[in-house]
This record gives sequence, structure tokens and C-alpha cells, in this order.
Amino acid sequence: MPKLTSLRCVLLVTLLFLPEFLAQARIIRIEITSRESPTFGRKSFGMVGMYEKLRGKAYGELDPTSPQNALITDIQLAPRNAKGMVEYAMDIYLLKPIDLTKGNHKLFLEVNNRGGKLFGGLNKSSGGNDPTTDTHAGDGFLMNRGYTLVWNGWDPSAAPVNNNLTITVPIIKQADGSPLTGPSYEYIVYDNATTLTHPLAYPAATLTKTTATLTVRDHLSDMPVAVPADGWEYASDRTIRLLPAGTPFRQSAIYEFSYTARDPMVAGIGLAATRDFVSFLRYATTDDAGNPNPLANDVQFTFSFALSQPARYLNDFQTLGFNADEKGRRVLDGIENWLGGGSGIGLNVRFAQPARTERNRQNQLYPEAGFPFAYPVLTDPLTGKTAGRLAACSATNTCPKVFEINSANEYWVKAASLLHTDTQGNDLPDPDNVRFYLVSGAQHGTGNATSRGTCQQFQNPTNAEPLLRALFVALDEWVTKGTPPPPSAVPRRADGNAVLAVHQPGSPTSIVPREAVGWPAIPDVTYTGLITTRYQLDFGPSTSKGLLTAFPPTLTGRPVYVNFVSKVDPDGNEVSGIRLPPVAVPVATTTGWALRRAGFGENDGCEGSGQSIPFKNTKAKRLQANDPRLSLEERYHTHDGYVQALTKATDELLKRRLLLPDDAQQYKREAEASLVLK
Repeated sequence: MPKLTSLRCVLLVTLLFLPEFLAQARIIRIEITSRESPTFGRKSFGMVGMYEKLRGKAYGELDPTSPQNALITDIQLAPRNAKGMVEYAMDIYLLKPIDLTKGNHKLFLEVNNRGGKLFGGLNKSSGGNDPTTDTHAGDGFLMNRGYTLVWNGWDPSAAPVNNNLTITVPIIKQADGSPLTGPSYEYIVYDNATTLTHPLAYPAATLTKTTATLTVRDHLSDMPVAVPADGWEYASDRTIRLLPAGTPFRQSAIYEFSYTARDPMVAGIGLAATRDFVSFLRYATTDDAGNPNPLANDVQFTFSFALSQPARYLNDFQTLGFNADEKGRRVLDGIENWLGGGSGIGLNVRFAQPARTERNRQNQLYPEAGFPFAYPVLTDPLTGKTAGRLAACSATNTCPKVFEINSANEYWVKAASLLHTDTQGNDLPDPDNVRFYLVSGAQHGTGNATSRGTCQQFQNPTNAEPLLRALFVALDEWVTKGTPPPPSAVPRRADGNAVLAVHQPGSPTSIVPREAVGWPAIPDVTYTGLITTRYQLDFGPSTSKGLLTAFPPTLTGRPVYVNFVSKVDPDGNEVSGIRLPPVAVPVATTTGWALRRAGFGENDGCEGSGQSIPFKNTKAKRLQANDPRLSLEERYHTHDGYVQALTKATDELLKRRLLLPDDAQQYKREAEASLVLK
């Protein structure tokens, strides 16, 4: 969705420095409802010692008249307390050294994903939504270094189950107390033939079917066909189903449901909640009632880590100026974003659905992916708007250091190249405070190499966590010591390794031409070049206020932004970005894109999945299969040759500060133990 112009951002944030406009947004009460001390089965972490776990609630107030909070859609319509404030409450969760003096005085905010914690990756642990045991602690990567780990609810759509973190925000009504209504939209796909009902994000304003439409199609490129009124019904005001009763949604078909909803939440408060919680932990000593801040006088630096949905949340968090607190102080010093793509979250709109995410077959008509995409202030020729992710924080000197790290999948399905180009696909210089990294040949997360799921090929097992650990150490050193980080590593048009997507007029799809990208003719592997199309969508004249009057928007006649992906080598592996050892010394072609298999929308995009297409063991088998890619035998000759090649690539990444010594050794051990050419 279109964002504020840079001029308006600067004006609003500048007003924060005037006494009469000082915001009153803050955490007014902290309740610690449980304390487990020590936790992790009494495990001790190096010189830091044991940790304790605190769980509870934080209660906040927002002054809707302050310029910063006025950016929150519908806050002016929210109910107010006797002080004229808008209230909210959120879950909080902390893991801290019992003796804070032995910690490193650094706060690590993990922004939760749909309410769930992602504790496992950096700590090489089993994770869990309530990390408690020594197994949950894994190798204690963060705890051994003395970080205090914190989480807070921010997503009002997160289900309050299974130790999820969520937030309670106001529901807005008409002035007379009657329900407020507006357009809402559901994109519906079930990859099974058994689902009988679909839940709605918001209750229907009326059960009269004449105000709603349901369509269906098998492929994204097909024209939607209306499901007749006698072919579906409301099972309740929060659920629809097909008729006759007991009819399942067709496996992998694309259904779209447009209806009039009621009772929108002030979802954008979730942006202010994180701002105020981190600010409280960093700067306050007590809450308004005198309850102590559990981290009082300890926090010297603040960092965040986010994966996927919350990385997109932090993109908008920066764009909308929430990295400055009520007194104009910086909230987060360093941000490591993983898998956010060139997108925002679509949280600060009426009838928000922040759990949705756009990919090359799904959710393309939600307000997730609007200008600005890049950090520098630019003018968008498609909308005439001027904006940039750095505009607000530059005005208040509160910009964080940022690592934007993306897999190949984000370039293929979430237009990640727009993070470091203008809207026409031209390279931009790196901002002083931001670096960009492509994890070559990786899918959205780590795939199961023995499973195809709904896709045609085995999933891609490339695991970026060793790189994420090394880059987090580099981010810390950049923030705390001024040590320059590893240089950006992404495809650039100037370097000749970027291939532009080509939009197909009259079709909802774009492609990357096979010859341009260099894709080899691998037997039994389909290549269509399908890539996401980043449209400039028109949600109606009030979009800048967060009101989507044209929802869903139409694609007909809409212009598109230019995005691109990396070229590939003769094996089909990407040439740009950071090639982790399994990609630099490959035993397979690994891609960030995949296609759906028969019965599941064949040849449509397989969303977040990638592919792993193994090489043949011998030249004879390669020639027999007519595979143009060299066999393992031709590449490495022997098992020892493979180990030596991988060791060399690993040492190079270690020298570039893209691996830590422990992870480098692990790659070497795994190569030794592998069955490659044994």
C-alpha cells in the first residue's frame, strides 16, 4: 500500500521535539505473572551463569493526538480511557541472566512469527514456544554471549494458544455504537480434498449472500468462475462452506471470497507496542505503579532478529517511524532481517490480515507490497509519491544498522531485488547503515531433501543458520565497535549477474527467460521461468489513510515494478550472493523456485519451496540420462577431492566473516562423514 511521503514523515517526526506535541505513549504497567529461576534445567552458560524466565503482561497507553501515534489507522476512532488515552495489553516473555552484571548488557528482541517464537535457529536447539530445558537451550549461542532475550505480542490475529504471544487492541465502532463495516477478502487454497469449512478473518456484517461473491479457478492464469449462490453458504458469521453440505473445497483450487465485514481492530497499535516495550526495557526504571523494570539500568544496546513475517513487520516499523520512541530516542540499534523480501506487513490498515503473505501463487491482492521498497528516499514514477524507509529515522537520527538477508526464494517470489534498486530495477548504492545479502540457491527456510510436498522436485535443504549466526556477530560489532560489516552480496545489474523479469501483458504472471538466466536443460525438470509480478495496486482513494475501499483491487491495466533474480552457472546454481559450502561445492542443483506437481495446481508456483536436483554419481550415468551437468566423479574424482574442495570454500567464507569457526568445522566434519563418492 502507498506510504507517507518523505516530507510528511519529516514533518510529523519533527513535531515530536516540540513540547506541546510530546507523545504520551508508554508502558504504564508491567505484570510478571511467573518466574522460573533458574531455567534451562539449571544449565550454566560460560561466564554468564544461569538464566531465568519471566512471563507476563505489559499494558500500554497511546495518545491518539500525538503526531507519531496519529499514523496508526483508526486510532482516532478507538475508545479512550478517562485520560483520553487508547489502551492495549500484550503478552511478554523474557530470558535473562540471573545476574545481569554478568551479561553483556545487550537486548535481543526476537519478533515473533504469528505469535510463535523462533528460538531454535541461532541456538542450534529444538526451539519450542516455551524454551525451558537444557535441550531447548541448544548450544546456547546467544546465552553464552550474555544476551537478554525478549518477546512481545504485536500481532492481534495471532491465536492465543500453545504459548503464543498476542496483543489485545480496541475494536472500533460507529459513533452511535453500531458496527463499523467495510470490504474484506479471503484468498482460499487447501492442498487436500477434505476441508469442509473456511474461517473468515473478520465476522460478516450480514449473512445475506447477495453482498458477497465466491469464485474458483484451478490455476492462477485462469479466469475466476463465480460459484453460484446455491453452491455455498455462511455456516456462521465467521465461517463459509460449500453446498451441498459435506462438499470439500477442491484440492489446490484457488477460491476467492469477497464480502462485507464488521468490527475491525486497530491493528496498527502492534507497531507502537514493540516500540514502547523495547523503550521501556531500555530506558525506564519502573512502571507508573512503581513496579520495577526487570532490566532497569542494564540495557546498553538493542538488537532484533526476525524471520519471514516479522521481518516484513520490521520493514514497516522503520518506514513509519516507530524506531523513535516518545522522546525521540532510538529503539533498536541493530536489525537482522531474514526472509522479509521487498515487502511490508499490511498491518496498519482497516481490516488488516497480517498473517497473509504474497508469493507467486498466493495472496497477491493484499496490501503487503507497496511503495516504498528501498531505504533511500525516492520518487515512484508509477504513483508520484516520494518516500523511503530511511526518511523518518533520518529526521530524528534514530536509524538502526540493518542487515537485509534473503534467500533466492525471496527474489523469485517476493521481489527482494526492490530492496536495493529503484522501482525501475536500477541499482542503488548501499545506504551507510544498511547491507544486503542473498543466500544463493536457498528456499524460504530449510527444506526437507527427502520430501516433494506439493512440488515437482525434492525440496531444497540449504540451511542459512550458520551464515545468520556469523552475520549477527558482525552486526553486533558494527553497532558496538564500529567494525565495518561484510560487504553486500546481491545480484546487481552493473555486475551483469541480474536477470530482469518480463511481464506478460494480459496475464497475471511474469517470467525470467531461460536463455537470459542460463538455466540448463536438466532431464525431467520443468522450467517455466515463473516469477512473482509486483503490481502497483490501487486500493482506492483513501489508501493513504489505511482505508481499503477497493478490496480486492483489480489487476486489469495495473502497471508493474521491475524486479530481477541472479543468473545461474551451467549447473543451474546462482552465481551471485553468498554461496554457502553446499552451493559453492555442490552435489545438486539447488533453486529458490519450484513448481507445483500434478493434482496440486500443476506448473503454478510452489510458493516458498525450492528444489534440490542431485547430480549423477558417474559420467556414464550422466551421459545415459543426457544430463548436461557434470557428475560427482567428474567434479571431485574422489571423496577426498570433494572434502578438499569443500574445505577450501569453507575457509574462504570464514576469512570473509561469513562463517564462525565452530560452524566452519561442522561443515568440514559433515563433508568427511558424507557418502559423496564413497
